[in-house]
Amino acid sequence: MKNQTLLITGGTTGIGLATAQLLAADGARVIVTGRNPETLAAARGQLPATAIVVKSDSGSIVDAQALGAELSKHGVTRLDGAFFNAGIGQFGPIEAMTPKNFDDMFNVNVRGLFFQLQSVLPLLANPSAVLFNASVVAELGFPTTSIYSATKAAVVSLGKSLAVELAPRGIRVNTLSPGPIKTPIYNKLGFPAEAQKGFEDSMAAQSLFKRFGEADEVAKLARFLLSADSSYVIGENITIDGGVRLT
Repeated sequence: MKNQTLLITGGTTGIGLATAQLLAADGARVIVTGRNPETLAAARGQLPATAIVVKSDSGSIVDAQALGAELSKHGVTRLDGAFFNAGIGQFGPIEAMTPKNFDDMFNVNVRGLFFQLQSVLPLLANPSAVLFNASVVAELGFPTTSIYSATKAAVVSLGKSLAVELAPRGIRVNTLSPGPIKTPIYNKLGFPAEAQKGFEDSMAAQSLFKRFGEADEVAKLARFLLSADSSYVIGENITIDGGVRLT
């Protein structure tokens, strides 16, 4: 990855930050996006000086469509890869979900991803790699995840369609689908502490390893899929879930 330039959306926490740190350690110049001023500032302190940290809200169509121009302002003329990782989850029974929940998740997880890719497409090199972050819930049924699951199923479908469409341009598109991974998303569910622990214990129990995965474990898979080591891998949805699908 040395001397390559790679974009990671939602790259200030969790899987995105772990991937950015791993790629930077391999010698890549990384560009991370985020929308929270505090996590943006924290990411600047956790990444090398060569990293570019960009404030960009994946849920804003204006920001999504302006991402390519924003990167150009920072002197970026070429991308060797892009990891569209930004995503949000809001969970609850069908009776509790609102149109705002629906719009929030689809705007970030699907619309934002699509139009961010459209915006940076002129910067993507030939060859280059694009990676989407979906979820194992796109393939499995879990209560309280209906809208979130639908957004991630859409991401998996986009990955396959765009792999075919962009292959003639030398752009490989793949998707990874994590299972239960220890990231900040689980701290934003709004559960009381006891219910939060019960939820996490239940999720961990579904893994054959009886634990959550770590963000850096997903980052290592992302690095492979963004690198030339995966040059013959295209249009795949690769699950990293500790065996959740087998239980």
